[in-house]
Amino acid sequence: MNLLALDTTGAACTVALRRDGHDDLVLSEDIGRGHAERLAPMVEALLTQADMAPQGLDRIGVTVGPGSFAGTRVGVAFARGLALSSGATAFGISNLAVIASQNVQTRPLCVVHDAKRGDVVWQVFDDAHLAEPERLSRDAAEERLRSAFPDGAVLAGGGAHLFTGLGEVVGDARLDASVLLDLIALAPQSASPPVPFYARPPDAKLPGGIDPA
Repeated sequence: MNLLALDTTGAACTVALRRDGHDDLVLSEDIGRGHAERLAPMVEALLTQADMAPQGLDRIGVTVGPGSFAGTRVGVAFARGLALSSGATAFGISNLAVIASQNVQTRPLCVVHDAKRGDVVWQVFDDAHLAEPERLSRDAAEERLRSAFPDGAVLAGGGAHLFTGLGEVVGDARLDASVLLDLIALAPQSASPPVPFYARPPDAKLPGGIDPA
């Protein structure tokens, strides 16, 4: 099975390709901004390196957040468009799930994303029960951590540093492209098509201060 992975939710623009019998191919650039301009050329370069046409792809997986609002939109839209034109199936993978899989030996694990403005998004990964992701204020999250993990939590992700006094921080907050490819291979059909997972609702307003539908 030929798998293409995309991540544009953070400062890096990353594309990765997995083919049976070959090493993973990965291109990643720390660009901060400009994912929309770099993503397509990077995918083209990776496919050219593998001597593969887009029609040879079976699955296209993209990180859906939480992360950069603009970057998430870019990645999800590109994945869905490329899937439509190539005949591949597009799947969405949560950034929190990627971080949890990078620390698969650690359970329970609380993966935290810093949503800014005093908020966090977190999800607790446990072999016995998988909780749903939640958005909380930092103060509420701290209270929950103290009550749920009185002996100290094990934390991972870009927002873990906010709670270093309440537990141990493990792993790398950067997403591992090979782990993302693993999750794309295992993704259930319900993960298709990808849908953005925003840390907070869009700030954009229609004239008159009306929220868009």
